[in-house]
Amino acid sequence: MAFSRFILTNIIHWCLFSRLPTVFDHRKNPNIEKLSGTHLPMPFVFVRDIQIYYEIQGRGSRLLYMGGTGGDLRRRPSIFDSPLVDRFEILAYDQRGLGQTDRPHEPYTMVDYAADAHGLLHAVGWEKCSVMGVSFGGMVAQEFALNHAHHVKRLVLACTSSGGGGGNSYPLHELRGLSMREKAARLVPLMDTRCDQKWQRNNPKAFQALVDDMVAGMRMGADEPGRERGAQRQLEARRDHDTYLRLSKLHMPVLICGGRYDGISPEGNLRALKQGIPHAHLELFDGGHRFLWQDKRAFERIAEFLNG
Repeated sequence: MAFSRFILTNIIHWCLFSRLPTVFDHRKNPNIEKLSGTHLPMPFVFVRDIQIYYEIQGRGSRLLYMGGTGGDLRRRPSIFDSPLVDRFEILAYDQRGLGQTDRPHEPYTMVDYAADAHGLLHAVGWEKCSVMGVSFGGMVAQEFALNHAHHVKRLVLACTSSGGGGGNSYPLHELRGLSMREKAARLVPLMDTRCDQKWQRNNPKAFQALVDDMVAGMRMGADEPGRERGAQRQLEARRDHDTYLRLSKLHMPVLICGGRYDGISPEGNLRALKQGIPHAHLELFDGGHRFLWQDKRAFERIAEFLNG
């Protein structure tokens, strides 16, 4: 019963995730799918071949935040609902193919995602900052730090994987073709392995509440033009992610963290990251893929690390 109450009060949402003057470029690209029939929300900035939606909130030292698979800043909770917003000036954005950012027609690569982040920093005038990547965002953060190390003060890699010899995160691209509800039912026990079949049988109402909540998150923007294609291309880039043999080139301070009950980025993958980045520090918390919201110590420890 105690675990059931814990789960119910820490409902799993599908994904993680302004005060600057608007930066917007009205140039058009015919190979990009844009939101139609609505006034474009602000702020947007033109980076490389796409319009990127971003937000900046908070006060303190600068932190670039990269969210996970399917990330959309319209979903809650977002990083701006975390305690970090009281300690850092956070730049977060919807990544290529996701949320309110454009969805190019051509395939995406992890190098594209890293280059997008680099272009965004340049566009908003940030020269150097700490970087925090969560789940898929942690994969992007690895690629970004490897290719643009001079921009990175400190690096947080949360519930993520290196790919290659360090192990892959769960192959979410294989869930394509399932209905939203079928996909959510598969994801709940992956997000937190304590929600296994036995727990589901003993707690049917709690399980359905988790599924319903996840489906509600999936429906956000689901009918927008190009949304399904953008999401699929993001998953294809995720599938091909592999930094394992290059991890030793990361020389900035690195914190690797995750949940003990994560079935998407399991503990073994985190330990492989630690092995590949020998000077990195690894910490595990009481939770699953959403450990940041399940264990109140997590954000506190991350803040301590980022403050050096």
